[in-house]
Amino acid sequence: MHIYKLLTTFLKVNIQQDLAYRADAIVNMALSLMWLGWELTSLSIIFSNTETLGGWGPSELIALLGVWRLVNVVMATIVWPNTEKFNNGVRDGSLDYTFLQPANSQLLISITRIVVWRAWDLLLALTLIVAGITSSGGITTPLNVIAFLGLTISGVAIIYSLWIVLISFTFWFTKFDNNVTIMQALMDAGRYPAQVYPVWLRAIVTFIIPIAVATTVPLQALRGDLQWWQILGFLVIGVGAFIISARIWKAGVRRYSGASS
Repeated sequence: MHIYKLLTTFLKVNIQQDLAYRADAIVNMALSLMWLGWELTSLSIIFSNTETLGGWGPSELIALLGVWRLVNVVMATIVWPNTEKFNNGVRDGSLDYTFLQPANSQLLISITRIVVWRAWDLLLALTLIVAGITSSGGITTPLNVIAFLGLTISGVAIIYSLWIVLISFTFWFTKFDNNVTIMQALMDAGRYPAQVYPVWLRAIVTFIIPIAVATTVPLQALRGDLQWWQILGFLVIGVGAFIISARIWKAGVRRYSGASS
């Protein structure tokens, strides 16, 4: 109940903040449509020269683009805005007040800023997934859908956990902003199936910056390409990543002595 009240309070505050700049929200939504058009045009150019890409057809790539956008919505709605606030808080000392609040500090630094208009991108992402799967002609069972939803949540948890670990390093190092920037750049690799990349890059996007676990793997489950033990394994990895990141965050908080020290 306490967490629910926090979430609703921050959500109301951020809705009011975004409503104060409605024109910006409308422009950003239009830009999002423009980028979607460019992404679909890029796929059209690719498949004008080949029938498949790493064994994936055009409809499946559209669905994958939707999954990538779904994950990216979470990043753009919560992770990137709060990264900026976190970094500024470390420098100007406002982060000190976060640790004085009677609430979980990791939760507070994760939901202080929520870009509400990104719900538009969520709708676009879901539309792409449904359109891609429907036009691919594949058979999707209810169990596949459940596995897809579970692995999508698990994948987002893995990316979120990696973010928590990266910003936690700030407690040990003076400046660690560039690693989050690199993570943001590598997120673009999730637009395409991991199978199209060379082995070394596939290892990076699967194990180091595991964007493939958040995009390619859930869609493989939706297509019925994964065995039950693989699905269970990826779900366990998501839970494990979340627990480990929370421990690293707490260790960093214990080390933090305030901006004035």
